[in-house]
Amino acid sequence: MAKRTGGSGRKTRGWTRKNVRRKGKISLTKYFQTFNIGDRVTLKAETAVQGGMYNRRLHGKSGIIDGQRGKCYFVNVNDQGKAKKIIIHPVHLERL
Repeated sequence: MAKRTGGSGRKTRGWTRKNVRRKGKISLTKYFQTFNIGDRVTLKAETAVQGGMYNRRLHGKSGIIDGQRGKCYFVNVNDQGKAKKIIIHPVHLERL
């Protein structure tokens, strides 16, 4: 039996590709945005920044900020019926 090659980023070239109007430099306000505990956010990947990104199956899900570790935030997300706590950089979060 052959072993599958690649990691968590395999087959993601389509959804990580940016629209022409979204290309270019990232605004610093988006990169350094802050959230409070209890804020509702949507997971929306900024593909120019790979650090602090989440798994691709969580793209578009909404969650609640639960805490902070360094620059990143703990977000509680419901993933296929299971509650999960993931660590995400604020550039990949969008306030609801």
